Amino acid sequence: MGAPNISRRDFLMKVGQAGGFSAAFLTMQALGLMPQAEAMRPIEAAPETGKGVTVAILGGGIAGLVAAYEMKALGYKCMVLEARHRPGGRNWSVRGGDTVEFLDGAQQKCTWERGHYQNFGPARLPSVHKNMLGYCRKLGVALEVEVNTSRSSYLENDEANGGKPAVQREVINDTRGHVSELLGKCIRQGALDQDLSGEDRDRMLSFLRQYGPLDSTGAYVGSSRAGYVTLPGAGDQEGRIAKPVDMHTLLDENFWDGILFEEVFDMQATMFQPVGGMDRIPYAFAHALGKTVHYEAVVTEIRRTAKGVRIGYTQGGRTKALEADYCFCALPMTMLKKISNDFSAPYKQVIEDCTYAPAYKIAWESRRFWEQDYNIYGGLESVNTGCSPVWFPSGGMFTERGVLVSGYAMDDWGEFASMTMEQKFAESRKTIERLHPGHGRELEKPMYVSWRQIAFNEGSWVATYGPDEPTRGWGDDAHRVNPGYETLIQPDGPIYFIGDHVSQIVAWQEGAAVSALRAVQMLSDRVRARQSS
Repeated sequence: MGAPNISRRDFLMKVGQAGGFSAAFLTMQALGLMPQAEAMRPIEAAPETGKGVTVAILGGGIAGLVAAYEMKALGYKCMVLEARHRPGGRNWSVRGGDTVEFLDGAQQKCTWERGHYQNFGPARLPSVHKNMLGYCRKLGVALEVEVNTSRSSYLENDEANGGKPAVQREVINDTRGHVSELLGKCIRQGALDQDLSGEDRDRMLSFLRQYGPLDSTGAYVGSSRAGYVTLPGAGDQEGRIAKPVDMHTLLDENFWDGILFEEVFDMQATMFQPVGGMDRIPYAFAHALGKTVHYEAVVTEIRRTAKGVRIGYTQGGRTKALEADYCFCALPMTMLKKISNDFSAPYKQVIEDCTYAPAYKIAWESRRFWEQDYNIYGGLESVNTGCSPVWFPSGGMFTERGVLVSGYAMDDWGEFASMTMEQKFAESRKTIERLHPGHGRELEKPMYVSWRQIAFNEGSWVATYGPDEPTRGWGDDAHRVNPGYETLIQPDGPIYFIGDHVSQIVAWQEGAAVSALRAVQMLSDRVRARQSS
């Protein structure tokens, strides 16, 4: 039987599927291939482009704040209407003394220690989100490393390893070793001779011996990368390497979500976070914008006029109105459903048809048992049932206590949807017990944020733009082109829609930022065209 016909591209895809992005990246290096990333272009407009032009910005989340910041620099006269008493929208860091209130009237008072916080909205900044990182630099927001993956963290599946949690380092490196051994066998047996040159064949075998790592016979028999049963010590205390997890367990059981998480393009192992809480970013914007941002201003009406727009809102118990040439609408579509407006029919239809995801997080204050007892500093852990993932803090390392997350998912999934808040806390505590027996009892002062229960959001991020669109996921599954989205990215007369839901980066602050930058560019081009006509 002849060798199968496989192209270099297919071969790289198979390596990537088996070993993740890092394996494919190193393979491309071995074959002499290397891609380059591109940075976004700045807004192309003269400093006084917006002189004499007024813009009403609805919503003081990241999109609205970025729009106001950039337009003020171009001479526009802006006014941001924010319904809350704070900037940031879904960028929300909860601290001791804060109150979380749900639409159904339920309230939780946070009593965490001074300096402790939890980002119940966005909590990480990838290195590829250049705009958000750029604004942190411009605004003086101090950043620190956010550890998104720790090789010391645990993975658990009821059907694998007798239900016993496995260390991520062991699972990842044993998988890498087994796959390297299989690929090496394929190459040595000539299965890829039609598509790999003799030189590439030798280079790949050399690469696999290091990447596996494999012994002199091409077999994987374990590695210090996967961890030790006995650590190396002084004198004659040699390290004893752990026995590899067998290939059947690694392939047949559902460990893959945990070990491939960091291979998602924007879920890098090392990311960034503002020191002291993600809300340092919107507060920095608000400080720079000063009186441009008006708080507790609840929009009640959006109308077009002969000269532009008229925005009705309430503030301090009074009914008010704002007239402007243009409007940048950064409100979630869940809110637009409730606001009287005269949008064109296609926009009304998208707003009516859209649905939002109901993400939640549960956070606890605790002794840092993950650091002190398990050598885990930051990162996530996963289980196949219950409240997953567990997310350890990257700030305040080596202190006595901290705040961790046990449960970040959708609160309408399975039995979780019908649980009381206390039952959800119990399920969250149970997840810690499954991964770290005996430590569930150390969890204290739980806080639960369900975004569909939070006023002025009523959802975490857009899930669908219409009834015929399937619910979108993450990574490659997040790509979409549909009529509803295509409608929103175009202005409705003087009204421009902005927010992460008007971007290809849904649920990320970068999506909100790039949507605002795009709208500012579109408006500036429009204003410039009118001025020159």
